[in-house]
Amino acid sequence: MRLAYPHQRLDCLPITEVTLNLNCRDEIIPILRALQHVYGNERLRREFLALVGKDVNMTSNRKRGRRGMNYWEITVLAAARLGCNLDYDKLQDLAENHRKLRQIMGIGDWQEEEVDFDWRRIEDNLIKLRPETLKKINALIVGAGYQLEPEAIEAVRGDTFVAETNIHYPTESSLIGDGLRKVIRLAAELAAENGLSGWRQHEHWLKNVRRVVREIVRASRAKSQGADRLKPGYKKLLELSKDVLARACLLLQTLMFAIPKAIIPTEEVKELDAPATAEALLSHYMTLTEKVCDNARRRVLQGETLSNEEKIFSIFEPHTELIKRGKQPNPIQFGHSVMLIEDAVGFVVDYRVVDAGVLDQDLVVPVMKKLQERFEGKIKSASFDRGFHTPENQQKLGEIVGTPCIATKGQEKGRRQQKEGTVAFRKARQSHPGVESVIGALQSGNGLQRCRDRSRQGFERYIGLGVLGRNLQTLGKLLLAQDKADCQAAKSKRKRQAS
Repeated sequence: MRLAYPHQRLDCLPITEVTLNLNCRDEIIPILRALQHVYGNERLRREFLALVGKDVNMTSNRKRGRRGMNYWEITVLAAARLGCNLDYDKLQDLAENHRKLRQIMGIGDWQEEEVDFDWRRIEDNLIKLRPETLKKINALIVGAGYQLEPEAIEAVRGDTFVAETNIHYPTESSLIGDGLRKVIRLAAELAAENGLSGWRQHEHWLKNVRRVVREIVRASRAKSQGADRLKPGYKKLLELSKDVLARACLLLQTLMFAIPKAIIPTEEVKELDAPATAEALLSHYMTLTEKVCDNARRRVLQGETLSNEEKIFSIFEPHTELIKRGKQPNPIQFGHSVMLIEDAVGFVVDYRVVDAGVLDQDLVVPVMKKLQERFEGKIKSASFDRGFHTPENQQKLGEIVGTPCIATKGQEKGRRQQKEGTVAFRKARQSHPGVESVIGALQSGNGLQRCRDRSRQGFERYIGLGVLGRNLQTLGKLLLAQDKADCQAAKSKRKRQAS
C-alpha cells in the first residue's frame, strides 16, 4: 500500500510551515525550500506525485500489500541524493537523523520505530524512476521558476561535457579477467544449486586467471622486450578463456538453457542492461567475454587495428563509449557525452545523453527548434561554442532565435565575427562561458563527474537526478532571496547574478 503524501500528524508541523536555517549555506537548505514550494502548490504537487506514482507502482495496485514509502518521501530522497551528492548510506543517515529533512517528508517525532529507511529500500524505490519521468519533473521545476523569473528563458546557452561511467581503465587482459571471474563464479553457483559436477576447482581457476593477467601487466611495463612481449601472456589467457567458456557452455546445455546468441545478439551487446536470472546473467557475461577475447586475438596476436565501435570498454558497463576530447587533464574519457542548455538564471532547461557517433554540430538545430516550440517562441538569444559551428547551423539557428551566437572556428574568423557582431551578439558571447559554471557545479556538487549507477538506463536516470538537484537548488535560492534578501542561504545566488 502506498500513499501519495503523508497525512498531517500532531507530532509534526505542516510541511509548508517548517522553518529552515536561513543563515546556513549548506546545499540542502535551498533544496528543502524548493520542495516546500512544490508541496504548497497543490496543482504542482499533484502533477509531481502523479509522475512518481506511475513509475513506482507500474502495473501494481497502490492500495494493496504492506505499507511502502509514499510518493512524497521518494521525491524528497530523490532530490537530496544528488542535490547533495550523497551515496545511499549517507542518504539513509540523513533520512534517519536530519530533523528538517524528516519534517519536510512529513515524519513526526513519534515515528522512530515506524519508518524504515534502510539504504537498500531507498535504492529499490529510487531506481524505479524512469529517465523520461525525471525530464518531466525537471520541466515542472523550471516552469515553477519562471513564475518567479519569467524573463530568464529569453537568453540560453548550451554546451556538452562528458559524464564518465564507473569503470577501471580498460585493457583486453583486465576485461577478459573480469569476464572470466564472473563466468566462473556464476557457473560454480549454478552447478552447486543443481547438483552438477565439473566446477569443483573453480577457486583454482580464479587464481590462474589472476596470475596470467598479472603476467600480462608486468610484460606491458617491460618496454625493452619489443612489441611481441604481450603475445605469450595473451596466448595463455585466451587458452584458459576457451576452456572456461566451453565448460560454461556445456553447463548451460545441461540445464537446457538457450545459447547466448539467441538471447543477446552480439551487435546489441553494448546497449544491454544485465538480465535478471542466473542463467541469463551467465549467458550475458559469456557473450561479452567471447567478444573481448576475439578482439584481443585480432589486435594482439594478428596485429589488426580495431575501430572504437568494435571494442568493449567494460564487462559491467558495456554501453560505455571512448570519447576523445583532447582537453587536459583528461584528453580521453570513458562514458557518454551530455548536452545541456542553461537559461539566464541558472535553470537547466534541457539536457540529454548524446547517442554514440552524434556530433555537437548535429544537435544544435533540432534541440533549439524543440526548445523554442516548448517555450512558445520566448527564446531571443542562444549561444554555443565553436564545436557546434557550421555555416548551415549559423543560418538555421538565425531562423529559430533573434540573436544566434555560435563562435566560428579559427582565431581570425572569431575576431572578425566579434568585431562585426551586434551589441546583443557580443553580450551573448561574453556571457557564454558562464555555462561552464553550471557544468562544473553539476560535476563537483551534483555527482555528474562519474556515474555511480549501472546500465544505460541507470546512467540516464543518474544524469536526470543530478539536473533535478541543481534545478531545485536554483529554485530554492530564488525563493530564499524573496523570503529574506540578506540571508546566507541565498547569498551565493545573488553573487552569481551580479557577476
